[in-house]
Parts: sequence; structure tokens; C-alpha cells
Amino acid sequence: MMDALAGGTPANIIAYASLHSAYSATGLNELAGGSPAYARQTATWAASAGGPPATKTTSAVGGAFNIPAGTTVAWVGLWSALTSGTFAGMGPANAGTPYVFTATLASPGVFTAPGSGYSNGQTVVVLPAIGAALPAGVTAGTVYYIVSASGATFQLSATSGGAGINLSAAGSGIVQAITTEAFGAQGTYTVSAETLSLY
Repeated sequence: MMDALAGGTPANIIAYASLHSAYSATGLNELAGGSPAYARQTATWAASAGGPPATKTTSAVGGAFNIPAGTTVAWVGLWSALTSGTFAGMGPANAGTPYVFTATLASPGVFTAPGSGYSNGQTVVVLPAIGAALPAGVTAGTVYYIVSASGATFQLSATSGGAGINLSAAGSGIVQAITTEAFGAQGTYTVSAETLSLY
């Protein structure tokens, strides 16, 4: 399935990488402007590897992105074209390993992600998995802080060291570390590799 993305319909749907300041399911919040100006970069992909999860990793992402002053890099998107084109999705910048989690209905909610081992203060995002609903109380793509970490269990907070978020319904999904980078002045940003995972 993932190999078909690189040569399917539309052709090369994941041929270009983009940078975004915030999460969007439709490709919004892409950076723009600057001097030299921001532009998408080409993404060249290696063949998919088995699973689960099945993975597909870039063998190269073109040159460094030019980043306008006063912007934040938080997400990396994938597109079929250098401008406009078909949006294929996005993942967190400087992403850690994605883990499947379950969360209990509790105040605050307790998340369990086998194999994760997060530390208090780490920043993460949660995303829905196919056929699953996120727990009520958290939002896809919002940056949260890990609190009350213990092995594979943790709580999420809206602020560093803050109170755990209350959940009004249990749920599950994918949790992944994210490291955003704010640019006070014009600069550059390099994506060394991107990995797609199919769960």
C-alpha cells in the first residue's frame, strides 16, 4: 500500500515534504514567506519494510528548508506537488517512535502505551488510529506534556508540570513525541528522514 503512494494515483503523492506551524488534517498552517523564501523540498523514498507496523522511510529529503523569522516548525507534511497538489498527511517534527495507547475514563485520565517509557515534561501529540476514537478530553495534534509518568503509563497535561487532563470517555490511538522549533530570525531547517508507519 505504501509503495503505491510513491507511484500511484495521483502519481508520487508523497513526492514533496512541507513544514507546518500547527497540526491540520487538510494541510493548513504551512509556512510561507521569508527571504530566501520558504519552499517545499523533494522526498525520495526507499522500499517499504514488513511489519507490523509496516514502515516506509525516506532515503533523502531535498535541501534545507528556508524558515521565515517569527515562525515555528512543528509538523512535516507530504504532498504530490511542489505547489498546491494533493495532501497526503503530516507527522510531528523531530518525532519519536509512535506507540499505540489506550486511555481509561478517569479524572485525570491514565494513558498506557506499551514500550513507551516517557519522562515527565516530555512533549507529545496524540493522533487517531484507523478504526479507533481518541479519548474524550484530548485533541488530535495538540501538544501535551507528560506528567505522572511511570513505566508505560502516564497522564497528559496542557502545561509543563500541570494537572493531568480529565477524560470523559475512554479511547485509544497513537502517541508520539514532538519537538517544535521556534525561529526568531530567518534560518534553515533540515529533515534528515521521515518514516511512514501502517498500523
